[in-house]
Amino acid sequence: MEAETILQDGVLTANDGPSAFVEIENGEISALVTDINLGSGPSGWDVARRAREARPDLPVVYVSGQHSAEWTVHGVPNSIMISKPYVPALLVTAIATLLNAAVPAAN
Repeated sequence: MEAETILQDGVLTANDGPSAFVEIENGEISALVTDINLGSGPSGWDVARRAREARPDLPVVYVSGQHSAEWTVHGVPNSIMISKPYVPALLVTAIATLLNAAVPAAN
């Protein structure tokens, strides 16, 4: 199965920051993948912070062609930054890494 197919199942999409806020408030999401540049309005940094307010354990993956150096300052803890361009398999690996890190250890 290709990475694009895996990511299409159950993915909520938003074209800008305000739309992303609506999806966060209304949808049940398992992970957030956001570009840093979302046009006018809230940035990907803002979207991730809002998502983490709603779900502190939510896996967050940032993608950007320009802002990876700012990740340590603006990014939420326990997130991953992927620089553009990237192959879809890298995105799947990043999400899986964060989801697996959030799973409590079995007793």
